[in-house]
Parts: sequence; C-alpha cells; structure tokens
Amino acid sequence: MPLAMNREVFITCAVTGSGGTQDRSPHVPRSPKQIADSAIAAAKAGAAVVHCHVRDPETGKPARDPALYREVTERIRDSDTDVVLNLTAGMGGDIYFEGTEDMGRIGPRSDMAGATERVAHVVECRPEICTLDCGTMNFNEADYVMVNTPGMLRDMGRRMTAAGVRIEIEAFDTGHLWLAKELVKEGVIPEPVLVQLCMGVPWGAPDDLNTFMAMVNNVPQGWHYSAFSLGRNQMAYVAAAVLAGGNVRVGLEDNLWLDKGVLATNAQLVERAATIVENMGARVITPAEVRARLKLEKRPPLPK
Repeated sequence: MPLAMNREVFITCAVTGSGGTQDRSPHVPRSPKQIADSAIAAAKAGAAVVHCHVRDPETGKPARDPALYREVTERIRDSDTDVVLNLTAGMGGDIYFEGTEDMGRIGPRSDMAGATERVAHVVECRPEICTLDCGTMNFNEADYVMVNTPGMLRDMGRRMTAAGVRIEIEAFDTGHLWLAKELVKEGVIPEPVLVQLCMGVPWGAPDDLNTFMAMVNNVPQGWHYSAFSLGRNQMAYVAAAVLAGGNVRVGLEDNLWLDKGVLATNAQLVERAATIVENMGARVITPAEVRARLKLEKRPPLPK
C-alpha cells in the first residue's frame, strides 16, 4: 500500500490511563479536578480530543465510579475550553488468577462487570466518543487477562450507539481489527468508523514499523485512525502515524517522559507532538473540525 501522508491531523491526549503510574510521576492526575485541569491544559496546547480514565482520588488507583466520570465531564464541559471528550469503557473486564495451579477460581483482585455496568458512565455522561477494546488479550503480568468477548462487545457497542456516542475501536493486534470489521458489517459499530492502533503494548502488536504497517493495511478504506506507542517511542510514532496517513495520540497514559530524566506534563507532550506534525508540513486541526469529520454532536454541559 503506498503511503499517503495525512496533512490534516488531530491530536488525542490520553490524560491519565489505568496503569500503575500514579506514584511514578507527580504529573499523573488522580482526582477529577486534576484530570479535568490536565485535559483542559492539553486542549489549550493543541489536543482536539482528550481520552479520560478516572482514578481513586486518594490512592490514584484506577476506578470506574460513574460519579467520578460525571465530575470530570462536568468540569471539562463547564470550562471555556473547547475539546472533544472521549471516555474509556475499558474497565470491568479484568481477571486475575492466583498462580497456575488454581485456574478454576478468579482471584480477589479481579474486576468483572456486566455490559450495563461497564457502559453506565457512558450512557449518563454521553461523551462524544468512547472506547471499545475489540479483543481479549494478555498484558505484561503473569496471571492477568483483559476480557472482551464478542458477545460482550456486541452488547456494549449497541448500548454506546443507542446513547448517541461515537465508538473508538481500540485495536491491540490485527485480529482485533478483524473482529471490528465484523461488528461494523453487523451494524454494531456505525460509520464513520474510528480506530486507535495501540502499538507496543505487551503482549499485543509490537511497535516495529513492519507490524505497524500490517495494522495500517488492515484498516479499511474510509475508516479514520490514530496510532500511538509507549514510552520512548511515543514521539517517533507521531511522525510514523502522520506519514502513514493517520492521526496521533500522546499523553501520560502511554509515556511519562519529555526527555531523558525529565518528567512530562500532558500539555508538554501535546506541544511537542504538534511541533512534529507542523514540522512535517501538516496542520493540527481543531475540535470543531474533528466533529465535522467524525459527525460528532457537541454536547452541552450536563444538567445539575
């Protein structure tokens, strides 16, 4: 497939994530106010989309309390900064086993929820975009599995669509794109289709360029996509994604560092990404332009 560089690029900032990074950098936001403030700062730096998880305000551990999502949503929408809100729906499918000899019992750290509960915050807050992790996979932990069965994805996807929320497919490997194509064919995921190519996440697709182009080549014509990689390769993937025709994602969910030994803020990561995009001769587009491209409805503030 010949490369066709994207000249009109939107930047997504993944603000805080659900990884155990809260004690590795003082810039990782924990409370709804900190998450919203960081998202707003990222928007002012050039991010058209902010992708938000929530955390326990005291411990910083990942959470999925709808009240926390509501507060983040309210704070962002009540601000004078325009940005497209993208909420995760990736929580509630976590199984931990207690070693390899006791596989018939789910460990106490597991967090498994039904479809209604997993999308409750999406239905209530009605972000413009929410994520759908299109596959079950192992992560870089011995006895942990992220569980997303085809039946669960169909159920969650229909609920998201009924709420009027655009689905962002999270694809960690080529098989996830295969399933996503089927969900689009079935009408579970409506057009225009948006996909995030998640590179370098153990044990999904590695972030070498051959694998990246295999992922790109599996994105159907007419779909919109972004891509990211983790850690030191985050900024390299800004350039790679733009060159391959995509959009970009940066943020503290995926990388804590601005330079060697220098911890980043979300705004600094967005500023650097915007500089890369512009130095390649492309333009960073606005939230309004993203809404027009993806047929999104700008949401008013939530009723009090």
